[in-house]
Amino acid sequence: MNNKIAVIMYGPQGAGKGTQAELLANKFNLYHFDTGDFLRKLLYDSKNKNNKEIRKERKINESGNLNTPRFVLNAVKKRTQELAKLGQSLVYSGSPRTWFEAFGDDKNKGLFTVLEKIYNRKNIYIFILKISEKESIKRTISRFMCSVCGTPLMAFYKSARFCPFCGGKIKQRKDDNLASIIERLKEYRERTRPIFKELKKRKFKVIELGGAPAPYKIHQKILSYLK
Repeated sequence: MNNKIAVIMYGPQGAGKGTQAELLANKFNLYHFDTGDFLRKLLYDSKNKNNKEIRKERKINESGNLNTPRFVLNAVKKRTQELAKLGQSLVYSGSPRTWFEAFGDDKNKGLFTVLEKIYNRKNIYIFILKISEKESIKRTISRFMCSVCGTPLMAFYKSARFCPFCGGKIKQRKDDNLASIIERLKEYRERTRPIFKELKKRKFKVIELGGAPAPYKIHQKILSYLK
């Protein structure tokens, strides 16, 4: 697996981490592990409707709070290991989001420990896309998506009924409301940012980039680090 890579995209909501992850996935044939999307599919899978833990985690997710770290870590680690067995390089958007998810404890290996064992530290790249909280709120409150293909759409599609790409109905995520956005920004500030200092301390490649430029410019900058 030493010729494979793992890329982690960090940033507050609306920073463009999902867009950049998707661009990298398409260019290098990486598996885009969108943790938020992965968890939503897990939480809203009809097969899990009677699962008490899933129901509890679904309520947490809809409130704008981060899901229970142990629940997230176990689910993400399991899927990561499945993909690694297929020889797949990965790009994450939105994970790991808490100290426990990132580094674990005496009884649980964190995601970075798992990734380091599989891919080797030199093949792990962490990018942090930086935007202000004001800009994060502005972008997030204005985003919509196709309910079928998942294509992200900007606010001017709000009056349209169908996706211009596949014809699916346009929707807004349940947690893209002002109260949830503010809560998620607080979670990012208090629970995710402390991870960055520890990653630098452990000598991981951590690259901070401004998230204001056009997506293609940020993509070009990221490519310069992945040569």
